[in-house]
Amino acid sequence: MERAEAGEINSNECENVSRKKKMSEEFEANTMNSLVDMPFATVDIQDDCGITDEPQINLKRSQENEWIKSDQVKKKKKKQKDYQPNYFLSIPITNKEIIKGIKIVQNAIIQQDERLAKAMVSDGSFHITLLVMQLLNEDEVNIGIDALLELKPFIEELLQGKHLTLPFQGIGTFGNQVGFVKLAEGEHVKSLLEIAETANRTFQEKGILAGDSRSFKPHLTFMKLSKSPWLRKNGVKKIDPDLYEKFISHRFGEEIVYRIDLCSMLKKKQSNGYYHCESSIVIGEKNGGEPDDAELVRLSKRLVENAVLKAVQQYLEETQNKNKPGEGSSVKTEAADRNGNDNENNRK
Repeated sequence: MERAEAGEINSNECENVSRKKKMSEEFEANTMNSLVDMPFATVDIQDDCGITDEPQINLKRSQENEWIKSDQVKKKKKKQKDYQPNYFLSIPITNKEIIKGIKIVQNAIIQQDERLAKAMVSDGSFHITLLVMQLLNEDEVNIGIDALLELKPFIEELLQGKHLTLPFQGIGTFGNQVGFVKLAEGEHVKSLLEIAETANRTFQEKGILAGDSRSFKPHLTFMKLSKSPWLRKNGVKKIDPDLYEKFISHRFGEEIVYRIDLCSMLKKKQSNGYYHCESSIVIGEKNGGEPDDAELVRLSKRLVENAVLKAVQQYLEETQNKNKPGEGSSVKTEAADRNGNDNENNRK
């Protein structure tokens, strides 16, 4: 057997190496072809070992979602923090019997403590608040007006042509800081609650920030210590129940709801003491067709305007007549005649 010389290549060995390499490549190709048809063909080896990019993506998305939620919560808290109601839905109290009864209570309290005169609500401002809200500009006020107008058909359907009568009896306080006349119990409370809830929902659906955290408790406020910070500085920190003890069960009268107003807390009040009113809905006619205070104010303004207009027209007519030819001489003649007669009378 001949030994290959140094530097020469053994042809058999080359063929063996070449054959092994070819078989290896064919095996690898066949293996890959079979794997392509499997459901996990596109999964990287890192996926198989649990070391994938997917969880990192999910983690990133999860973090982004958390940031979004956190931002939404912050914005919601900011809205709640910035929420300062400046408008409200009001049921005006116009029954003279109720107003007279409240003024008697107010005077009785003031007689016992004159300092509390600063805490009293003026009689033109008596009302029941249905809903408070925040309206920041004219556009939002117009949206609020639209929401109020949408309430009317609901209230009419709820009442079915009947009057909503609110009887007032007794006195209560909120934390001895706000004094109010109580609304007596009855079916009318349920109707009032339904109206208030519908109003809240209607305004919120229109994007208006409305309502507050407290549950709705209809009441007629007649005094509140917060009206005058001077009171606390001078030792008046609460309303003493003894001041109104004899009126605890007093019957003040009944108010028939016939109007709901959208009022401003901040704008200048009307001349009758009632709040600035942006818009109103009429629920039912008042007994005997008696006009309300706001209507009387409008009527008075109309009468004054008519009187001024007539005076101006009369002045213009007289001015035109004086400028006509011959008119001026006749006026002078009449004046001279009057002067002559006066002189004769003086002689006599």
